[in-house]
Amino acid sequence: MAAGGEEVHYVYIVRCSDGTLYTGWTNHLERRIQVHNEGRGAKYTRSRRPVELVYAERFATKTEALRRECAIKRMTRREKETLFEKRIVAKTDL
Repeated sequence: MAAGGEEVHYVYIVRCSDGTLYTGWTNHLERRIQVHNEGRGAKYTRSRRPVELVYAERFATKTEALRRECAIKRMTRREKETLFEKRIVAKTDL
C-alpha cells in the first residue's frame, strides 16, 4: 500500500529466461516478481524462470492498471521493448 493506506496497482513486463516477454498486473510488485521466480506465478512463466523485471507503471486504480495491461498486451514485441528502453534512458537523464 502507498502512504496514507491507498492501494497502488502496477502493470509490469518481465523478461523470461528464454528471452520472451510477459506482461501482467499486481498490487505488490516485488512480491509478484518473487512469486514468478518461485514457480508459483503465471503458468507461462513457470517453465521460463528466472524472470527479470524490465518495466513497470504505477496506477491509482485497478481499472486503470487492467486497461493499460490490455493495451500493452496488444503491442508488438518491438513496441514493448521501446517502452522499457525509453524508461531506461529517462532514468539515466535524471
